[in-house]
Amino acid sequence: MTTQRRSYETGHNPKCLVIVDDTAEWDRAVYYASRWAIRVGGGVVMLRIIELEDQNQQWLGVADIMRAEAEDAANEALDRAAGRANGIAAITPERVIREGDPTEQILDVIDKDVDISMLVLAANPGPEGPGPLISMMAQAAGSFPIPVTIVPAISATPISTGFPKHFHTDTRLEPACHAS
Repeated sequence: MTTQRRSYETGHNPKCLVIVDDTAEWDRAVYYASRWAIRVGGGVVMLRIIELEDQNQQWLGVADIMRAEAEDAANEALDRAAGRANGIAAITPERVIREGDPTEQILDVIDKDVDISMLVLAANPGPEGPGPLISMMAQAAGSFPIPVTIVPAISATPISTGFPKHFHTDTRLEPACHAS
């Protein structure tokens, strides 16, 4: 992959690549990318990758049916994600559907669009780890063609502020005095 990034040159606009998959984290990544696009005057490219498990089911058109169903599901997922981006930033993101190995498809999309300047992923907050894409990015650290931004998981654990018990703290960490 030797394609030169041109996103900040005259006549080009920077774009952020977001993977829209079946995890709950895609929403945070879309939110971050949409807000980033507003700040820099750029765009968002949403990628949905279809992974068909068994390509040997050619008999009776089963593979064609599976592919059509996967494409319908991909379009529905991208519709939801595009609606979210539009609601956040009033933007219409580009939509890309690819089929195959996720790593290869992500790299190919980046290689073919010289305006993509960043990949945004959101981390899984669960005990099973940050997610397969983030794990894959960790293995490719230092050799990935563009910066990767990882949106951290949001903790459901309340933040302790150290205020006395007669102070109430909310998620904004603004103390409100309550009579005891």
